[in-house]
Amino acid sequence: MPPVRSASLSRTWLAGLVLLTAVAAIVALAYGPVDVPPGRVGLAVIDALPGVSVNTGLSPLHESVIEDVRLPRVVLGLMVGAMLSISGAAYQGAFRNPLADPFLLGIAAGAGLGATLAIISNWGGGGGYFDPVPLAAFAGGLLAMVVSLAIGNATGRSTVTLILSGVAVASFFTAAQTYLLQRNIDVVQEVYTWLLGRISTSGWTDVQLLLPYMVVCTAVLLRYSRALDVLAVGDEEARSLGVNPTRVRLIVVVTASLATAATVSVAGLIGFVGIVVPHAVRQLMGASNRVVLPMAAIGGAGFMVIADFMARTLIEPAELPVGAVTAFIGAPFFALILRSTRRNLW
Repeated sequence: MPPVRSASLSRTWLAGLVLLTAVAAIVALAYGPVDVPPGRVGLAVIDALPGVSVNTGLSPLHESVIEDVRLPRVVLGLMVGAMLSISGAAYQGAFRNPLADPFLLGIAAGAGLGATLAIISNWGGGGGYFDPVPLAAFAGGLLAMVVSLAIGNATGRSTVTLILSGVAVASFFTAAQTYLLQRNIDVVQEVYTWLLGRISTSGWTDVQLLLPYMVVCTAVLLRYSRALDVLAVGDEEARSLGVNPTRVRLIVVVTASLATAATVSVAGLIGFVGIVVPHAVRQLMGASNRVVLPMAAIGGAGFMVIADFMARTLIEPAELPVGAVTAFIGAPFFALILRSTRRNLW
């Protein structure tokens, strides 16, 4: 079974990650074009809760900045980071490969093609729940996942064939997107702005859209974390222990893919989070998925809030795509992972 650090050390790291995430959220809420006293941020958050009213000591402008602009964005960043990280950890456990990524089955390419179609076609919809771009991106990501699974199952039902089918599907969807962009040069900037990822939001709609997927997918992945630990000893040994490797792997991959598709639909393509955070947690906490998955979710939430804060403050008043920030941080980290695992991918 995968090793795990002592319970006391686990609790220490858990407390540290929660504290880091909380501090990151407070900083992101307090600072920007309009600064808010950090000591008042907590009161403003409490005041924003339904049915709760407290005296924050802030001006109406400051209250509006926190409750209507920054708080939805920070909450969405926490959710996006958590879902990408736990999905990445689940993929790595299912495929027993630290380089596995939530976009492995062509989800990114499918979502990108769907969003491109929506933007080019100028499909109607006034935003919110009926914004065509997130809906089309979600549909494209799911379509790519289904096609990859179908091809993988038809050609052998092995991990290798599944990965290769994802590569093939991603290549096809990317080629289709490139063709569409070549025929519609006028929307290239808008499409690439979406593809580079963003956590900007005008309210709570995106949070409400993502919340059901986060609750259900996180619950399922945590439910199967013990089974992933059993898979780590090998498929034959797992069968002897009463675990069906094919069934467990399929459930985990489909659930993680669904979580990724939902995340991409509202935030665009944000790379490296699903590789960097789970790997860092695994180095600190050991390889047990029972620990890695929940800790990766917490760490990913904090990481995304920090990255989004950097994206909107580094070049004020302009704003960087958050995907560019995560790539700047994650690409060197990925190179280190690749070097450390070149001889032994678990």
